Amino acid sequence: MKIQSIRGMNDLLPDQSATWQYLERVIADVLARYSYREIRFPILEQTELFKRSIGEVTDIVEKEMYTFDDRNGDSLTLRPEGTASCVRACNQNGLLHNQIQRLWYMGPMFRHERPQKGRLRQFHQIGVEAFGLNGPDIDAELLLLTARLWQALKIDHAVTLQINSLGTAADRAAYRAALVEYLSVREEQLDEDSQRRLHSNPMRILDSKNATTQALLNGAPSLDDFIDNESREHFQQLCTMLDAAGVSYEVNSRLVRGLDYYSKTVFEWVTSSLGAQGTVCAGGRYDGLVEQLGGKPCPAVGFAMGLERLVLLLDELDVVPDSVAQTVDLYLVAVGDVDRQALVLAESLRSDCPAVRMQTNCGGGSFKSQMKKADKSGASIALILGEDEAANNTIGVKFLRQDRPQETLEQHQLGNLLMTIFD
Repeated sequence: MKIQSIRGMNDLLPDQSATWQYLERVIADVLARYSYREIRFPILEQTELFKRSIGEVTDIVEKEMYTFDDRNGDSLTLRPEGTASCVRACNQNGLLHNQIQRLWYMGPMFRHERPQKGRLRQFHQIGVEAFGLNGPDIDAELLLLTARLWQALKIDHAVTLQINSLGTAADRAAYRAALVEYLSVREEQLDEDSQRRLHSNPMRILDSKNATTQALLNGAPSLDDFIDNESREHFQQLCTMLDAAGVSYEVNSRLVRGLDYYSKTVFEWVTSSLGAQGTVCAGGRYDGLVEQLGGKPCPAVGFAMGLERLVLLLDELDVVPDSVAQTVDLYLVAVGDVDRQALVLAESLRSDCPAVRMQTNCGGGSFKSQMKKADKSGASIALILGEDEAANNTIGVKFLRQDRPQETLEQHQLGNLLMTIFD
C-alpha cells in the first residue's frame, strides 16, 4: 500500500514551483524597496503563546490548532499564524524596546480545517510587521506597499481594499455587550454557527455569510458608535492619507477580523475572482500584543497574505509572464564518447555566462533522442558537441525557436554569442 500525503497538506510539484518562486521574488523585491528586513522563527511554539495572543475562545484555538505534548510533557503547537511567533522572537531577542522594526517572514502555517480550494491544513503565508510606530502613517505605508505589490503582479484591477476601525479594547468590550444584548433576544433566528459564537466570540457574527443573519444585523448596534475620539481621529487621518495617495478603499463597518489582538485599524484586500475564498491579504494594528506576551508596551501593525490564494489568483487572471515557466535557455547535446568534454564545457559556460540557464544531457542516447529532449526542455538553443566538434574545439549551435541556420563556432567564441543573445 502506498503511503499518501496527509489530507490538506499538499505537495508543490516542479511545474507549479516556478510560479511560486516568481511570486516570492516579486514580494521580496517590493518589501526590500520599503526597507523591510526578513526574520525567521520556528514552526513549533509553546501552545500558551497562541492561547494568550489569538484568544482561547477563537475557532483557531478551540478547534483548528495542531497541538500535542512532547516527551517532557510540554504542550507544543504548530504555528497557526505568524504574528504571535514574530512578537515572541522580537521580545526574546530584545528587538523592540525603544526601537523601530520593519520585518517580514515567510513559511508554512497549520490549521485543522476542512480542506478546500484556497484553504489547506498546511498553507503558506508571507507576513509583514512594523513595531514601534503609533501613528496612522505606518498603517498607510503598509496599505501603499500592498497596493504597489498588486500593481507589480498586475492584479490591482481584481482586488479591493476594505478598512475599518475597531477602537480600543474598552470600546470593543462596550460594543460587545450591546451586540450580545441585541442578539440574545433574537438568538433563535441566528444560524447555528452564530448561535455558538454569541456566547464565545460574538463580534465574529458580523462576518457571518448567512443571509438571514446578515439581514438581522442590519438593525444591530454599530461598532462605529462606540469608537473613542482618538481612534476615530486615527482612522480619519488614515483615510485622508489613502485619499492623497490615490488608493481606493471601502469602509466596511462589519469588518472585525478573527483574532483577539487587533485594535484600531483593520483591513482586508478581497477579490471576487476566487469564489468564497476571496480574502488574499488581511491585517491591522495590535498595539497591546507585545505587552500581553511579556514585553514592554510597543505599538504594532502588520498583515499576512496567503500564497496559495495569490497563486490561484495569478493563474485565474493569467498574468504570470510566459518567461517564468521557462527554466532552460540552453540544452547541451553530447553525442559519442564526449561526456567528459561536455561537462567541462558546460561548467566553463556557466562561469562565463552566469545568467544563462543550461541543461546538459546525461545518460547518453542517440542524436535524435537528445534533440527531442532539447526541444521538450523549452530551451531556445541546442548546443551540439559530437566527437568531431570535441576534437576540433568547435560547437554546433542550433536555434530551436527561431528561423535561423545552424552555426558552427569555435568554443571560445560561444560565450560572446550567448551574452549577446541572453543579456
